[in-house]
Amino acid sequence: MIKLKDIVVKFGDFTALHNINVHVKEGEFFTFLGPSGCGKTTTLRTITGFIEPAGGTVVVKDRDITHVPIEERNIGIVFQSYALFPTMTVYDNIAFGLKIKKLKKPEIDRKVRDIAKKVDLSDEQLAKAVSQLSGGQQQRVAIARALVTDPAIICMDEPLSNLDAKLRVQLRNELKKMQKDFGITTIYVTHDQEEALTLSDRIAVFNKGYIEQIGNPNEVYNHSATEFVCNFIGDINRLSDEVVARCINNGAKLDPEYHHYVRLERLHVNTEVRPGQVALDGTVESAEYYGLYIKYYVNLGSQVLKVIEKNDGVRIYSEGQKVQVILDPADIMSYPPGKEEGAVS
Repeated sequence: MIKLKDIVVKFGDFTALHNINVHVKEGEFFTFLGPSGCGKTTTLRTITGFIEPAGGTVVVKDRDITHVPIEERNIGIVFQSYALFPTMTVYDNIAFGLKIKKLKKPEIDRKVRDIAKKVDLSDEQLAKAVSQLSGGQQQRVAIARALVTDPAIICMDEPLSNLDAKLRVQLRNELKKMQKDFGITTIYVTHDQEEALTLSDRIAVFNKGYIEQIGNPNEVYNHSATEFVCNFIGDINRLSDEVVARCINNGAKLDPEYHHYVRLERLHVNTEVRPGQVALDGTVESAEYYGLYIKYYVNLGSQVLKVIEKNDGVRIYSEGQKVQVILDPADIMSYPPGKEEGAVS
């Protein structure tokens, strides 16, 4: 569907993107994830035509669109700021692209009202000025405007970042449902790891103009390809040399020169020790109660391990309590020290 081949983007002497290669399948929800300044929005703007690459090609449905004008690419765009016309009505905002295409009034009306229903905007809201709507409603208008012209692709640049946390979660769920209902190929840019993991079919993790890994949410979380991905996605423990030595002495095949990590939920407190597992004696330094789970900080002496345990309402440990943290070396992710960034997968 969308193929980026060896994309290079430069701003003067600065290289913003280094040989980016991505293949997005038709109907896929594909997310560009990474910290600020990593190149994810630059890649999106290269696809939409706002940026022309110094090298490489952008291909959509076997057509090279690298140098095709923005208006001829048939790509819907939802900006971070929504970029709506605040004094115009919701109806006129949604109809804007159709009017540019010089469709007849009855067809414009039909398309506007049809898409409004699909994104849950009422006739009453269509008549209001955009400035009278809430942030969540404005986001729906921006999505409706992007979809009403029947684009082959929709690109979204941090469309939920201006909303409060509760509304962000609500609209995130609605966004995924809408994308499935429309079946439209979607490129989504975010720095929010939880957003990426919950929404995406696949994720490209960006870092300093390189792609570190491309994979589905489970792959990037549980099988992180690089140390950067491992640290950027979710919370994690880096194991101390002493803990690594304990694992090696217990038969684990770990290179002591490597950096070793384990996810919080892979550790357990005071459970049965099975063959191959390692029991680490420690003291509960503090605990954070989240309802569904409890996050413990267990001091082993050589380091403090963070552990997430499901809250069963019975086995709850308090500050100062002696406990054992159970670690399975099979859950450890290991990386060679000093590896260069930008390992493309």
